[in-house]
Amino acid sequence: MSDQEQKKEAENLEEVSDASEETAKSSDPEGESAEGGDAELAASDEQAVDEYEEEEEVEFDLEAQIEEFRCQIEEEPENCVHHYNLGEALAELGDLEEARAEFDLALEYDTEKEFSSVIHFAIGELYYNQLISGIHGTVVRSSVGLHSAHKAGDTITQVNSDDYEVPINEFEAAIQDLSLLKADDEIVEYITQNAPQQIADTCYKWASDLIDKSRQIELYGEEIKDVKTAQKLLKKTLVIDPNHSQAALMVKYVKKMLQEGWQAFDEYGFEAKKIDGTG
Repeated sequence: MSDQEQKKEAENLEEVSDASEETAKSSDPEGESAEGGDAELAASDEQAVDEYEEEEEVEFDLEAQIEEFRCQIEEEPENCVHHYNLGEALAELGDLEEARAEFDLALEYDTEKEFSSVIHFAIGELYYNQLISGIHGTVVRSSVGLHSAHKAGDTITQVNSDDYEVPINEFEAAIQDLSLLKADDEIVEYITQNAPQQIADTCYKWASDLIDKSRQIELYGEEIKDVKTAQKLLKKTLVIDPNHSQAALMVKYVKKMLQEGWQAFDEYGFEAKKIDGTG
Protein backbone atom coordinates (compact mmCIF):
# COMPACT_ATOMS: atom_id res chain seq x y z
CA MET A 1 0.00 0.00 0.00
CA SER A 2 1.37 3.40 -0.99
CA ASP A 3 1.84 6.29 1.42
CA GLN A 4 -1.07 8.16 -0.16
CA GLU A 5 -3.41 5.17 0.23
CA GLN A 6 -2.36 4.72 3.89
CA LYS A 7 -3.06 8.39 4.58
CA LYS A 8 -6.54 8.19 2.98
CA GLU A 9 -7.38 5.06 4.98
CA ALA A 10 -6.35 6.77 8.23
CA GLU A 11 -8.63 9.72 7.41
CA ASN A 12 -11.55 7.33 6.81
CA LEU A 13 -10.94 5.61 10.17
CA GLU A 14 -10.90 8.99 11.91
CA GLU A 15 -14.25 9.96 10.34
CA VAL A 16 -15.80 6.65 11.48
CA SER A 17 -14.49 7.23 15.01
CA ASP A 18 -15.95 10.75 15.13
CA ALA A 19 -19.33 9.50 13.93
CA SER A 20 -19.35 6.79 16.59
CA GLU A 21 -18.65 9.35 19.30
CA GLU A 22 -21.52 11.56 18.10
CA THR A 23 -23.89 8.56 18.10
CA ALA A 24 -22.83 7.61 21.61
CA LYS A 25 -23.47 11.15 22.86
CA SER A 26 -26.94 11.29 21.33
CA SER A 27 -27.95 7.91 22.82
CA ASP A 28 -26.31 8.29 26.24
CA PRO A 29 -29.14 8.27 28.87
CA GLU A 30 -26.83 9.70 31.50
CA GLY A 31 -25.33 12.38 29.34
CA GLU A 32 -27.10 15.26 27.71
CA SER A 33 -30.57 13.70 28.25
CA ALA A 34 -29.99 13.53 31.96
CA GLU A 35 -28.88 17.13 32.00
CA GLY A 36 -31.99 18.06 29.98
CA GLY A 37 -34.19 16.19 32.47
CA ASP A 38 -32.61 18.06 35.37
CA ALA A 39 -33.19 21.34 33.57
CA GLU A 40 -36.86 20.49 32.92
CA LEU A 41 -37.35 19.47 36.56
CA ALA A 42 -35.77 22.70 37.77
CA ALA A 43 -38.02 24.71 35.43
CA SER A 44 -41.08 22.84 36.70
CA ASP A 45 -40.14 23.52 40.33
CA GLU A 46 -39.55 27.18 39.56
CA GLN A 47 -42.95 27.45 37.84
CA ALA A 48 -44.68 25.85 40.84
CA VAL A 49 -43.02 28.34 43.19
CA ASP A 50 -44.03 31.24 40.94
CA GLU A 51 -47.67 30.04 40.87
CA TYR A 52 -47.72 29.66 44.66
CA GLU A 53 -46.28 33.13 45.15
CA GLU A 54 -48.75 34.56 42.64
CA GLU A 55 -51.66 32.94 44.51
CA GLU A 56 -50.40 34.36 47.80
CA GLU A 57 -50.04 37.77 46.16
CA VAL A 58 -53.66 37.68 44.92
CA GLU A 59 -54.93 36.86 48.42
CA PHE A 60 -52.78 39.61 49.92
CA ASP A 61 -53.99 42.11 47.33
CA LEU A 62 -57.64 41.39 48.15
CA GLU A 63 -57.04 41.92 51.85
CA ALA A 64 -55.18 45.12 51.08
CA GLN A 65 -57.99 46.26 48.81
CA ILE A 66 -60.53 45.71 51.58
CA GLU A 67 -58.46 47.81 53.94
CA GLU A 68 -58.20 50.53 51.33
CA PHE A 69 -61.98 50.58 50.87
CA ARG A 70 -62.43 50.81 54.65
CA CYS A 71 -60.09 53.81 54.72
CA GLN A 72 -62.09 55.44 51.92
CA ILE A 73 -65.28 54.91 53.92
CA GLU A 74 -63.70 56.55 56.96
CA GLU A 75 -62.94 59.60 54.84
CA GLU A 76 -66.32 59.61 53.06
CA PRO A 77 -68.74 57.53 55.16
CA GLU A 78 -71.78 58.40 53.05
CA ASN A 79 -70.25 57.60 49.67
CA CYS A 80 -72.34 54.76 48.25
CA VAL A 81 -69.63 53.68 45.78
CA HIS A 82 -67.14 52.99 48.57
CA HIS A 83 -69.67 50.79 50.39
CA TYR A 84 -70.49 48.97 47.16
CA ASN A 85 -66.81 48.33 46.42
CA LEU A 86 -66.25 47.01 49.93
CA GLY A 87 -69.31 44.77 49.60
CA GLU A 88 -68.01 43.27 46.36
CA ALA A 89 -64.58 42.62 47.89
CA LEU A 90 -66.08 41.02 51.01
CA ALA A 91 -68.33 38.83 48.87
CA GLU A 92 -65.31 37.64 46.92
CA LEU A 93 -63.58 36.89 50.21
CA GLY A 94 -66.61 34.84 51.35
CA ASP A 95 -67.85 37.17 54.09
CA LEU A 96 -71.43 37.21 52.80
CA GLU A 97 -73.11 38.67 55.87
CA GLU A 98 -70.89 41.76 56.03
CA ALA A 99 -71.03 42.07 52.25
CA ARG A 100 -74.84 42.30 52.40
CA ALA A 101 -74.59 44.92 55.15
CA GLU A 102 -72.31 47.04 52.95
CA PHE A 103 -74.63 46.68 49.96
CA ASP A 104 -77.55 47.84 52.12
CA LEU A 105 -75.55 50.91 53.17
CA ALA A 106 -74.70 51.57 49.53
CA LEU A 107 -78.42 51.58 48.68
CA GLU A 108 -79.18 53.83 51.65
CA TYR A 109 -76.63 56.44 50.58
CA ASP A 110 -77.52 56.24 46.87
CA THR A 111 -80.38 58.70 47.30
CA GLU A 112 -80.54 59.55 43.58
CA LYS A 113 -80.51 55.86 42.61
CA GLU A 114 -77.68 56.51 40.20
CA PHE A 115 -75.96 53.22 41.11
CA SER A 116 -78.81 51.24 42.67
CA SER A 117 -79.26 49.04 39.59
CA VAL A 118 -75.72 47.69 39.97
CA ILE A 119 -76.12 47.34 43.76
CA HIS A 120 -79.39 45.40 43.46
CA PHE A 121 -77.79 43.13 40.88
CA ALA A 122 -74.87 42.45 43.23
CA ILE A 123 -77.26 41.57 46.08
CA GLY A 124 -79.19 39.26 43.75
CA GLU A 125 -75.99 37.46 42.78
CA LEU A 126 -75.02 37.18 46.44
CA TYR A 127 -78.22 35.29 47.25
CA TYR A 128 -78.25 33.31 44.02
CA ASN A 129 -74.75 31.99 44.68
CA GLN A 130 -75.84 30.88 48.13
CA LEU A 131 -78.85 29.20 46.56
CA ILE A 132 -76.80 27.03 44.22
CA SER A 133 -74.38 25.90 46.93
CA GLY A 134 -74.81 22.83 49.17
CA ILE A 135 -77.49 20.21 48.59
CA HIS A 136 -79.55 22.61 46.46
CA GLY A 137 -76.67 22.83 44.02
CA THR A 138 -75.65 19.17 43.89
CA VAL A 139 -78.96 17.38 43.29
CA VAL A 140 -78.77 15.56 39.97
CA ARG A 141 -81.20 17.12 37.52
CA SER A 142 -81.26 14.10 35.23
CA SER A 143 -83.08 12.08 37.88
CA VAL A 144 -86.36 13.80 37.03
CA GLY A 145 -88.92 11.31 35.75
CA LEU A 146 -91.64 8.96 36.93
CA HIS A 147 -89.36 6.86 39.13
CA SER A 148 -87.01 8.12 41.81
CA ALA A 149 -84.29 6.12 43.56
CA HIS A 150 -83.61 7.61 46.97
CA LYS A 151 -80.06 8.23 48.16
CA ALA A 152 -79.57 9.61 51.64
CA GLY A 153 -78.32 13.20 51.56
CA ASP A 154 -79.02 13.62 47.83
CA THR A 155 -82.67 14.67 48.02
CA ILE A 156 -84.15 18.08 48.76
CA THR A 157 -86.81 17.79 51.45
CA GLN A 158 -87.49 21.48 52.17
CA VAL A 159 -87.95 24.41 49.79
CA ASN A 160 -88.22 27.89 51.30
CA SER A 161 -89.87 30.35 48.90
CA ASP A 162 -87.94 33.32 50.33
CA ASP A 163 -84.65 31.75 49.20
CA TYR A 164 -85.77 32.21 45.58
CA GLU A 165 -87.99 35.29 45.85
CA VAL A 166 -85.24 37.45 47.37
CA PRO A 167 -82.76 37.14 44.46
CA ILE A 168 -85.61 37.41 41.93
CA ASN A 169 -86.81 40.65 43.57
CA GLU A 170 -83.28 42.05 43.55
CA PHE A 171 -82.76 41.29 39.86
CA GLU A 172 -86.16 42.85 39.07
CA ALA A 173 -85.15 45.97 41.04
CA ALA A 174 -81.91 46.11 39.02
CA ILE A 175 -83.96 46.16 35.81
CA GLN A 176 -86.38 48.75 37.20
CA ASP A 177 -83.59 51.19 38.11
CA LEU A 178 -81.64 50.77 34.87
CA SER A 179 -82.90 54.06 33.40
CA LEU A 180 -81.31 55.95 36.31
CA LEU A 181 -77.96 54.18 36.18
CA LYS A 182 -74.95 56.48 35.76
CA ALA A 183 -72.33 54.06 34.46
CA ASP A 184 -70.41 53.05 31.36
CA ASP A 185 -72.34 51.57 28.46
CA GLU A 186 -70.69 48.20 29.08
CA ILE A 187 -72.08 48.02 32.62
CA VAL A 188 -75.55 49.09 31.46
CA GLU A 189 -75.47 46.45 28.73
CA TYR A 190 -74.27 43.80 31.19
CA ILE A 191 -77.17 44.44 33.61
CA THR A 192 -79.63 44.65 30.72
CA GLN A 193 -78.63 41.24 29.41
CA ASN A 194 -77.88 39.36 32.61
CA ALA A 195 -80.56 40.46 35.08
CA PRO A 196 -83.42 38.84 33.10
CA GLN A 197 -81.29 35.73 32.56
CA GLN A 198 -80.62 35.47 36.29
CA ILE A 199 -84.37 35.66 36.95
CA ALA A 200 -84.95 32.85 34.46
CA ASP A 201 -82.21 30.70 36.02
CA THR A 202 -83.58 31.30 39.52
CA CYS A 203 -87.09 30.32 38.44
CA TYR A 204 -85.70 27.17 36.83
CA LYS A 205 -83.75 26.35 39.99
CA TRP A 206 -86.86 26.87 42.12
CA ALA A 207 -88.92 24.59 39.86
CA SER A 208 -86.21 21.94 39.82
CA ASP A 209 -85.98 21.94 43.62
CA LEU A 210 -89.75 21.66 44.02
CA ILE A 211 -89.81 18.66 41.73
CA ASP A 212 -87.00 17.01 43.64
CA LYS A 213 -88.79 17.75 46.92
CA SER A 214 -91.94 16.03 45.59
CA ARG A 215 -89.89 12.89 44.91
CA GLN A 216 -88.61 12.40 48.45
CA ILE A 217 -89.62 9.09 50.04
CA GLU A 218 -91.70 10.77 52.77
CA LEU A 219 -95.34 11.41 51.86
CA TYR A 220 -96.01 15.01 52.90
CA GLY A 221 -99.32 15.61 51.08
CA GLU A 222 -98.42 18.55 48.82
CA GLU A 223 -96.58 16.72 46.06
CA ILE A 224 -99.09 17.59 43.31
CA LYS A 225 -99.27 21.22 44.46
CA ASP A 226 -95.49 21.55 44.36
CA VAL A 227 -95.23 20.05 40.88
CA LYS A 228 -97.94 22.40 39.58
CA THR A 229 -96.05 25.35 41.05
CA ALA A 230 -92.90 24.06 39.37
CA GLN A 231 -94.81 23.93 36.08
CA LYS A 232 -95.70 27.64 36.36
CA LEU A 233 -92.10 28.55 37.20
CA LEU A 234 -90.80 26.62 34.21
CA LYS A 235 -93.23 28.43 31.92
CA LYS A 236 -92.02 31.76 33.34
CA THR A 237 -88.45 30.66 32.66
CA LEU A 238 -89.30 29.99 29.01
CA VAL A 239 -91.11 33.32 28.63
CA ILE A 240 -87.91 35.10 29.66
CA ASP A 241 -85.57 32.72 27.85
CA PRO A 242 -87.29 30.71 25.08
CA ASN A 243 -83.98 28.92 24.38
CA HIS A 244 -83.64 27.51 27.91
CA SER A 245 -83.31 23.86 26.83
CA GLN A 246 -83.32 22.42 30.36
CA ALA A 247 -86.59 24.17 31.22
CA ALA A 248 -88.16 23.02 27.94
CA LEU A 249 -87.21 19.41 28.71
CA MET A 250 -88.43 19.69 32.30
CA VAL A 251 -91.84 20.97 31.16
CA LYS A 252 -92.39 17.70 29.30
CA TYR A 253 -91.44 15.61 32.37
CA VAL A 254 -93.70 17.66 34.64
CA LYS A 255 -96.66 17.23 32.31
CA LYS A 256 -96.10 13.47 32.31
CA MET A 257 -95.72 13.37 36.10
CA LEU A 258 -99.02 15.17 36.59
CA GLN A 259 -100.84 12.97 34.10
CA GLU A 260 -99.43 9.57 35.07
CA GLY A 261 -98.18 10.09 38.62
CA TRP A 262 -94.83 8.86 39.91
CA GLN A 263 -93.15 6.58 42.40
CA ALA A 264 -90.28 6.91 44.86
CA PHE A 265 -88.15 3.98 46.00
CA ASP A 266 -85.96 3.69 49.06
CA GLU A 267 -82.26 2.89 48.96
CA TYR A 268 -83.04 -0.85 48.99
CA GLY A 269 -85.23 -0.66 45.91
CA PHE A 270 -88.60 -0.96 47.66
CA GLU A 271 -91.45 1.37 46.76
CA ALA A 272 -91.63 4.07 49.45
CA LYS A 273 -94.54 6.05 48.03
CA LYS A 274 -96.73 6.37 44.96
CA ILE A 275 -98.39 9.55 43.75
CA ASP A 276 -101.39 9.07 41.46
CA GLY A 277 -101.66 11.24 38.38
CA THR A 278 -104.51 13.63 37.73
CA GLY A 279 -105.21 12.16 34.29
